[in-house]
Amino acid sequence: MTLGRAYGVGLVGLDGRMVEVEADIGQTLPSFVLLGLPDASLNEAKDRVRSAAKNAGLPLSRRRITVNLMPADVHKRGSGFDLAIVIAALAAAGDIRCSGRRVFIAELGLDGRLRPVRGILPAVMAAVDAGYPEITVAAANAAEAALVPGAAVTGFESLAEVAAYLGADPAGLIFPPQADGEATGSQEHADSPVPLPARDMADIAGQSEARFAVEVAAAGAHHLLMTGPPGAGKTMLAERLPGLLPDLPDDQAMEVTAIHSLVRGGRSCSQLLRRPPFESPHHTASSAAIIGGGSGIARPGAASRAHRGVLFLDEAPEYDRRVLDALRQPLESGRLDLHRAGGTASYPARFQLVLAANPCPCGLASGKGIDCTCTAQARRRYFSRLSGPLLDRVDLQLTVQRVSLRELSGDAEAEPSRDVARRVAAARGVQQDRLRIWGCETNAEVAGNLLRGQLRLPPRATAALDRAMDRQTLTARGYDRVLRVAWSVADLAGHTSPDADDVGQALGFRQQGSAA
Repeated sequence: MTLGRAYGVGLVGLDGRMVEVEADIGQTLPSFVLLGLPDASLNEAKDRVRSAAKNAGLPLSRRRITVNLMPADVHKRGSGFDLAIVIAALAAAGDIRCSGRRVFIAELGLDGRLRPVRGILPAVMAAVDAGYPEITVAAANAAEAALVPGAAVTGFESLAEVAAYLGADPAGLIFPPQADGEATGSQEHADSPVPLPARDMADIAGQSEARFAVEVAAAGAHHLLMTGPPGAGKTMLAERLPGLLPDLPDDQAMEVTAIHSLVRGGRSCSQLLRRPPFESPHHTASSAAIIGGGSGIARPGAASRAHRGVLFLDEAPEYDRRVLDALRQPLESGRLDLHRAGGTASYPARFQLVLAANPCPCGLASGKGIDCTCTAQARRRYFSRLSGPLLDRVDLQLTVQRVSLRELSGDAEAEPSRDVARRVAAARGVQQDRLRIWGCETNAEVAGNLLRGQLRLPPRATAALDRAMDRQTLTARGYDRVLRVAWSVADLAGHTSPDADDVGQALGFRQQGSAA
């Protein structure tokens, strides 16, 4: 037999496409030709494959080997095709039996070991969805690949083990020894992210209004802006928001884990990431770091890594305005479509945005502001980076005041996160029951026509909100966002629907930020 076949998966963002790997052995001078628009890292597979096969005891044919990656008009990237290429070549030479519809995803070391690759979870998901449930991966990726329902995963440490599994003569195979001090793949690479130190709402002194705003944001998945002097507790409040959010259900946990599978390098996940992620990039971060980018196909940035969690931008006016305005699209759609010359990558990005800002560059303009040294022009320039269209998408806009000595040294214990999280979970449950028929899970996702239609409130409840709209102090988007917050306030209070007080409180959070 001179023609061998195997299957791999090509990833563009989180979207995977099946790639058929064909290998043909010709009768001409020795060479190795790789077709199908491979990138530089994939083109180097020719040398890796030859060395790995030789060191596994299965040297490739010394005749011309032509490998074609189909579809041939789609660019292929990365080292994850190494194993599929060598299996197709060995099958063409008759050294192993045909692998059928089995998918092979692994990088090869020169000694024949199988190395883990990033993005194994979305790749296996794509293969299973396409009807290719049998997957072979490096042992270090096996636990993560097995997270996909319906996948029949086998993990191996070396090419020799794969060849033996596919019927190669075991007498000539060379199995690489385990290096001294080397952990097994499942132990070395399957570690979970290092958990953040426990951050509890009980650590926050005073700030009853700000604490309630964070609770409302957690209950309805709302975006939040906190403006106040340095040391008032804005960062502490933001860091404790993820602790109030409920664990992610299976489908959302799979989405989050798939994104982190792309950015974790060689490390692999042994279990789904159940806790909402928290991303806090520095204000010097570039657009590519926050939105996503890079050469070739754009990689996910902090906004996508914060999917189903919290994206916290501390000192928000210090960020580049173009970076901040680039967040406007995912705030509305929950997705990021990154167009590059090499293709378009689409990533989910449904996060809660939390912004923190000082009242001015020096931070002393709060209260009477008698110590502030900033000019009026400097203040305007400082806040001008937070554009009106961006702020219009932020549901809760809160002014955080300084903590008094009495609050700081008070004996009363602040309410811990576990108690607040129970109320948030109960409010989320009410929302899911109410919104399930419309395909929504949280108040933040409810469409405006639904708020003004089936969920329309009586005029007596929205009187203050209607007056603000008539005075043109609210946009149509702002009107809807106040209604969403009002529903979250009502859910926390146990009300069947928002009353005038709930709407007034939601409107107060909105106008408080405008006044600041």
